[in-house]
Amino acid sequence: MLNGHVVITEGLTKEYPLGLSRVVALHEVSLTIGQGEFLAVVGPSGSGKTTLLNLIGTLDVPTRGRVLVDGVDVSTLKGNQLADFRRAKIGFVFQLFNLIPVFTALENVMLPLLPYRRGLPFKLEARARELLAQIGLEGRANHLPGQLSGGEQQRVAIARALLNSPKLILADEPTGNVDSTTGQEMVGLLRRLNRETGVTLVLVTHNAAIAAQADRVVHLQDGQILPQPPPND
Repeated sequence: MLNGHVVITEGLTKEYPLGLSRVVALHEVSLTIGQGEFLAVVGPSGSGKTTLLNLIGTLDVPTRGRVLVDGVDVSTLKGNQLADFRRAKIGFVFQLFNLIPVFTALENVMLPLLPYRRGLPFKLEARARELLAQIGLEGRANHLPGQLSGGEQQRVAIARALLNSPKLILADEPTGNVDSTTGQEMVGLLRRLNRETGVTLVLVTHNAAIAAQADRVVHLQDGQILPQPPPND
């Protein structure tokens, strides 16, 4: 981590080939995100929000520029080294929950670390149960995803993202598959966890009411960060 920043992007550019030309999804994005900050990234569809999140989360590689997470230039990491870094430092919350339908809520929370449970410094099941209790689902631990509401499934996904006490949580439209009331509850939960644990939270949304709960809002359009308006006098 450099100067209290968990994430630093420098000149981040992502281009995709399209026939004989190229589509620029992200162009020269430079951004810093502080320790414990709750940042919302907003913009219309196609503005580059998910591309930015995937680059920060090491799920994709930039065409140009670089990303530093917790002081590490992630472009220097390859293969298992990158996977280990991602697992230790970053938690993901996806719009579609990505829960395994034949696993219980408890098993879904435990899943990312099951292959590594013998080398963990904590008891995996106890940690998963603690997280389910923290988000109000201790009584639903043995339920399958199909037996849970959309909001409850998203809570399970949030607990899973927190399993290894990451430095950074990346949430991609986490309220997109739930109603507006449940969506506000989800963001309130993320806000509470951000304050209680100090985890840095980056949330992508197109919903201005959701973004308003963040410490800071960054607006993307056509792959670039829009200038911030001056503060009101």
